[in-house]
Amino acid sequence: MNTIYYRTATLDDLPILLEFEQGIIETERPYDKTLKFGYITYYNIKEMILSKNTEVVVAVLSNKIIGSAYANIRKAEPYLNHSYYAYLGFMYVAPEQRGKGINKGIIEFLFDWIKQKNITEVELDVYNDNSSAIKAYEKAGFKKHMINMRMKI
Repeated sequence: MNTIYYRTATLDDLPILLEFEQGIIETERPYDKTLKFGYITYYNIKEMILSKNTEVVVAVLSNKIIGSAYANIRKAEPYLNHSYYAYLGFMYVAPEQRGKGINKGIIEFLFDWIKQKNITEVELDVYNDNSSAIKAYEKAGFKKHMINMRMKI
């Protein structure tokens, strides 16, 4: 049986990570009518891989990358009781590999990195109507905190 392992992404992983980014965008389009049509990008993945304040991780099975995410250390607002926090994003698991705990493994890998940085707060954003993602994050220990509201006028 093949084992899934997790590692820090390298620049050699960039082509598949760019594909994953488009997968994320296509998954999120139904939840966000404000996204432009056509090709768009969210991230500068190369810069994230090279950044000392960001850890990009990949999940690997049989020498094939099947998932990704990042943690980015950010300065907290001065009115909060913590100075820095980690923001998680770029969460993607190949469709045929979903439901196997890969996202949880990715998050645990990132938590180890975050703890090494002496960070105790972690945040992420998820679309309110994306119930499967919300369920996965809750399973990993996240709790709903605030709802962002919007309207077009």
